[in-house]
Amino acid sequence: METPAFPPPKDGQEAEILARLTSIRDQLLLMKRDRTKYIRSQDVMLLYDQVVEQVRLVNEIRKGENDKAENRLDRVLESCLQLLSLFFMTIGRTTEAPAAYALTSTIKRLLDHLSESRIYSGKDLDSMAHTISDLDRILKNSNSLHSPYLVELLAKRQELCKAGLESLSKELGELEEPLRSTHEKLISILRSMSLANTKAKVFTSESSVDLQSVCADSSQFSSTEVQRLQAQAKEIDETRVDGNFVNSEGKVLNGSAKVAVLLEKCIQWSDIVLEKKGVIPENFRPKYEILMGIRNDLEKLSITQAWSLRETDLYDYQRELDKIDESRIDGNWIDEEGQPAELYVQRTLLYLIRRSYGYIYYLMISSEPVSEALLPIYNQLQTLKRCLNEVKNSGGVTSVRELYPYSMKLHSIDNMRTDGKFMVGDDIPEGQGSVSGLLAECFELSYELRVAAEESEEKEDQ
Repeated sequence: METPAFPPPKDGQEAEILARLTSIRDQLLLMKRDRTKYIRSQDVMLLYDQVVEQVRLVNEIRKGENDKAENRLDRVLESCLQLLSLFFMTIGRTTEAPAAYALTSTIKRLLDHLSESRIYSGKDLDSMAHTISDLDRILKNSNSLHSPYLVELLAKRQELCKAGLESLSKELGELEEPLRSTHEKLISILRSMSLANTKAKVFTSESSVDLQSVCADSSQFSSTEVQRLQAQAKEIDETRVDGNFVNSEGKVLNGSAKVAVLLEKCIQWSDIVLEKKGVIPENFRPKYEILMGIRNDLEKLSITQAWSLRETDLYDYQRELDKIDESRIDGNWIDEEGQPAELYVQRTLLYLIRRSYGYIYYLMISSEPVSEALLPIYNQLQTLKRCLNEVKNSGGVTSVRELYPYSMKLHSIDNMRTDGKFMVGDDIPEGQGSVSGLLAECFELSYELRVAAEESEEKEDQ
């Protein structure tokens, strides 16, 4: 796996640790790529213990060196911790400290982008605040379960996330109440325009497709959609008085200037998008194609994650996004001839990066506390529960026979247990409590429907 160019460690002990961590990382990557078998908890814990030991050694060597510059050891260690974090999610141990590492990385990256763009709403921050609060509880309960070195590292990352969140929340708090809904609406308009702008399919430079015909095809880019959004922004503009947002008494609202800047950005962006029609210049097309592919893949996973996602797959997406994001110079990308990207290209690429990080965050917080080995059973039970609830909410069944398909499926799943546990070979995968609890809920729903149907049949017989 490619690691960004950082100097190797000069210290001999650090060089030895780097060699060991590189070997561990390679083992993690091989395990991640192996789709022939489920990931086992014991295999993950073996490598986890080895990484924790290397973290302990690094801390001892660097004791008192607070200003030490990063070298290749730090980057490889970061890769190991990132991979292990995703492995903990994959094996269903989502409420343990190691699983929090990848999540804090994604939250920090998202907060940095929100801070840079100044385009965010209260809803964005509320979700991350809730997640950070959950991570707080996980860390408080981890002191006796995991290495104090890891818990301390996670606590520091957690504090960075909290500080970033607090700074952004403070800025939103400066908006007077009537303006907050206007601010939310403008954020929604901007993002909808950026989505419309990136609906165009990706064509390579070797493609024979005429770009003008692509732009004219409404399935590729919809001018009408952008114009509709532009009209909404202009309607908001018309509510201003002398360029300001005022209340019913004519007093300028607190935060008027900030919302005005956002409004102008909206209208400016709509003009640019309508002019460019989704066409990216050749010199930045390779980055655009990569980011479109990542965004589209993650979007599909967000819809089908219960059936198709292995959390460790997110590692490759995250690495590629980090690589492109960190290749910017002073916030912008430079082509091979040393020319910076124009505003349209810069904003389009940034939107795709931020949208992709957003999907990764969503997929991480949606991870179920169940090992991938048990996910097929867990997902079947989730579907059964939804079906039974729909039957119940639509008035139940008229005959007990209508419940036979559900009962047969539930009993077939129940019969898969050995001594009350769902086994895979000789292994007992994580998430037994979650799967058994869900199975019990389904049986309870089925029983309630059966009783109601029997009572209904008795009344009819009378």
